[in-house]
Amino acid sequence: MNNVIRKISIGADYKNDAMHYSVSQEVYGGHKISHILFDEADNSYNIFIKKGDEVMPWKKFNSNMAISVEYDLEY
Repeated sequence: MNNVIRKISIGADYKNDAMHYSVSQEVYGGHKISHILFDEADNSYNIFIKKGDEVMPWKKFNSNMAISVEYDLEY
């Protein structure tokens, strides 16, 4: 199953206390989130950022955390 993740929210209280990360969101001094990927090997969600031509891993969340995933729905 190859679903493209558009947004991930980390935290049990989605509306008040969760951290939200979306593809193309500007973060960390001019970087933009380029990809959010699920790694089946260790059941983690990985956020990659891009600045210029350089893409690098930025954050990793294991699936034991309260996570809400929004997929990119392109028809």
